[in-house]
Amino acid sequence: MADIIQYPLWQLPLLILMPLGCIAAMVICLRRLAHRKEIPRGEDPDWSVPSLDDDTGATLLHRWDVRAKIVTLLVYSFAVASLEHLTPSLLAVVLSLTAMAIARVSVVRVLLRLLALSGFLGMLLVVLPFTVPMHSGDTVLLFGGIQWLSFNVRGLLLAVTIAAKAVAIALLMEPLLATAPLPVTLNGLARLGLPEMVGQMVLLSYRYVHVFLHEARRMASGMRVRGFRKRTDLYTLYAVAGFLGMLFVRSFERTERVFDAMRARGYTGRFPEQGEFRLQGRDILLASAWILAGGALIAYDRIIL
Repeated sequence: MADIIQYPLWQLPLLILMPLGCIAAMVICLRRLAHRKEIPRGEDPDWSVPSLDDDTGATLLHRWDVRAKIVTLLVYSFAVASLEHLTPSLLAVVLSLTAMAIARVSVVRVLLRLLALSGFLGMLLVVLPFTVPMHSGDTVLLFGGIQWLSFNVRGLLLAVTIAAKAVAIALLMEPLLATAPLPVTLNGLARLGLPEMVGQMVLLSYRYVHVFLHEARRMASGMRVRGFRKRTDLYTLYAVAGFLGMLFVRSFERTERVFDAMRARGYTGRFPEQGEFRLQGRDILLASAWILAGGALIAYDRIIL
């Protein structure tokens, strides 16, 4: 039998909706803070030239062989995803925060990565407590005697557990991607069996998505200067369709010019390799420590709890 606790209907906003509203307000404030720090006032960074070799750190994770790093963090991420209880999931978040502190990664980029998950995780925290099936021993909050408005505490704990695991895995992506240049990471994936052409496509996409976004912003600024304003009418639809068509044409023309320039410089289907790969004892030791940490979390989750 489930433990049902009755509450008046007017207490629903006080007990449930207000905390969720506070969390939503915190997410909005963090989003504004992250974007404000990302683009300082009075500066207009050139987003068409993204950094491909941001490898200025000298921490332990920066010196870790990229192949061992990819395999280890992938195995560790699967271990975190298999956790079933909240306490080991929170410990996984602490380990990810420790890795961030060791790697000295950008807090702004980490916030932006987490904010990309905030919509899905927020929806999960709202929906799951009201929709999870009722089991024996559950604590259920019933508001105003309305059955479909029953709030299952087990559903809330399940949603928080899923959110903690998602945050722990997302936090690991920054130490993985920010502690080695992107070409070196993609080259390491190729050494692990990823087709070389896929790595080249990812590298070129990362470079030229910024170029096309820069071009789109420039064209949108030109339209605003000429008096264009978005409205719900056929003229706006016609203007947006022309904008997208022109952007596609310019992107296609730029792609052809880039490919011709690559062939003129001797491109034959392969990029020059970035850096040398040397698997050393410290790389294996660090990989073993991370995998043992993942195994310890699973043991604590399955055996102790």
